[in-house]
Amino acid sequence: MRRPFNAPLVALMVAFAAVLPGCDQLGIESAAVIAARREAEGKAIGGGCRHAARSVESCFNQNKRADKAAVFAGWREMNDYMRENKIDAMPGPPEPAETKVEPGEDAGEAKVAKADKAPKEDKAEKVEPPVPKRRRGPP
Repeated sequence: MRRPFNAPLVALMVAFAAVLPGCDQLGIESAAVIAARREAEGKAIGGGCRHAARSVESCFNQNKRADKAAVFAGWREMNDYMRENKIDAMPGPPEPAETKVEPGEDAGEAKVAKADKAPKEDKAEKVEPPVPKRRRGPP
């Protein structure tokens, strides 16, 4: 016995097949899109490091999750661009120094000990004018 033609099932399959190519609008990304984004981010990181006058090694250390080949390519492209256009590097703010904690020592104690070793300034030289107090409420 032959099955009858099931029109609703065929229509449902056609509709599903028509909607399936629109998966990229649902937020599902292909491997090629992800790889292209990772490479673009790596190049941007490398270019930013070169413009900030950082070495490639320090850039690798600061951005461990970035693709090293892309970071280097971005650093090299920015280096070539800066040389061609005679652009000076713009160094960023210095990184905070790492405090080494001795075994058996609390991190808070290490900071206090480091602060004690700092050179003390003469307070007599610094005289700051008093700051006027602000009133709250109606005058």
